[in-house]
Amino acid sequence: MNGDVFPVDRFEAERPGLRAVAYRMLGSLAEAEDAVQETWMRLSRTDVSEVKNPGAWLTTVVGRICLDMLRSRTSRREDPLPEQDGSVRLPDPVVTGFGRVDPEQEALIADSVSIALMVVLETLSPAERLAFVLHDMFDVPFDDIAPILGRTTVSTRQLASRARRRVQGAAPAADTDNARKRVVVDAFLTASRSGDFEALLTVLDPDVVARSDGGTLVPSVLRRGAADVASQAITFARFAADARLVLVNGTPGVVSFTEGRPLSVMSFTIRGGRITALNILTDPERLTTLGLSV
Repeated sequence: MNGDVFPVDRFEAERPGLRAVAYRMLGSLAEAEDAVQETWMRLSRTDVSEVKNPGAWLTTVVGRICLDMLRSRTSRREDPLPEQDGSVRLPDPVVTGFGRVDPEQEALIADSVSIALMVVLETLSPAERLAFVLHDMFDVPFDDIAPILGRTTVSTRQLASRARRRVQGAAPAADTDNARKRVVVDAFLTASRSGDFEALLTVLDPDVVARSDGGTLVPSVLRRGAADVASQAITFARFAADARLVLVNGTPGVVSFTEGRPLSVMSFTIRGGRITALNILTDPERLTTLGLSV
């Protein structure tokens, strides 16, 4: 590009895509924004006169920043892996109303980036996550990813392949028809509210897994099997004075409130018309950052 100063308006045009990369890499909306801001700071100190493809260049910069953040997080062991030592750590959900997804939110959740997929990404090593996210989700060539990791192109390709197998094994394809999924979620919500145990069993897969992330203030819970999950759903519904159908990462989910404050965000994985996984964020600190209101 001409000149050595990157135009602010050009960066702002790239910002939604950069946030999308950072969200997939970090699973945190706040950290994703921090990574994008750091990208801008580095950009302001860099001579970009020789950059021919600014969008691709910025993608690799934000990827490098996210990689450093992930490695720092791992070295401090500040976040447990999902289900490690009984703890559950869920990524931040992107919550929207039906039919009200703005362009930036749409960029964040494009390509069916479900909470279930984000949970699997949390289990990858930082290097695997970078290789998979940049190549498989954003079509960045391995030749451009390898220097970020300090690896050869062949080694980087192998990293992405290993990550791809893990993702495909842990997060198989789910139902995609949102209208049908909404029917299932609505049936779950109705049965939970009414305490109808048998009705819940009809919408839950026999091997359903429910993960609840309460952060540091509320105990995390991991439950398996339709009977156990149904019992917990009925118990939980008694505390939720108001539950609303919403979109969580673009797919039907539920936000529950009590006394006007958010109690939980529930995302559902549905296959064959049955719920195979429930991921529930109940962390009061993180819920307050999502801007949820009745």
